[in-house]
Amino acid sequence: MANVFTAGRERLDLSNGGTDVFVEVLMLAVSALAESEWERRFAALLNQQDQHAMGNGVVGFDLADVDWGEDPYAARDFVLRTVRLARRRHRWDELRYDPPHAEGYLRRYEAMVAGFDPLDPPPPGFLTGCTDFPAPEEAASASCLRHRVLSGLPQWDACVFCNSGLL
Repeated sequence: MANVFTAGRERLDLSNGGTDVFVEVLMLAVSALAESEWERRFAALLNQQDQHAMGNGVVGFDLADVDWGEDPYAARDFVLRTVRLARRRHRWDELRYDPPHAEGYLRRYEAMVAGFDPLDPPPPGFLTGCTDFPAPEEAASASCLRHRVLSGLPQWDACVFCNSGLL
């Protein structure tokens, strides 16, 4: 099974293991940067990509389905900052594994986000609405004390690292 992260017609197809790594390194970065409600909503969206909670092969989202908020370009810049912090290996030394392919995933995703205009309508024939962007009340507002990352509490039982046991 594979998981797909898209930006219109651009795709990042990841195996289940690749998805786990991609989400975990992004969670380390987003947890360090998220301050505003929108940023914590994006963190909650990343939490929803936890296959240990959702199931293998059923996660992923399209940037066209994201509610980019009142300042779409500032929101996109936040996503880019998050990806760039992850690419700089933020807290990777704490992982119990070496993510050799993560930099390639992040580089590809960064290009997809950078090329995505949140104000452009989706291409003709493109189906959106496959992902529910977390509502304000679903924003990641709790932090896992053990792993120091934003979690989906109280909607979720644990953070992505509690679920995986890999940090």
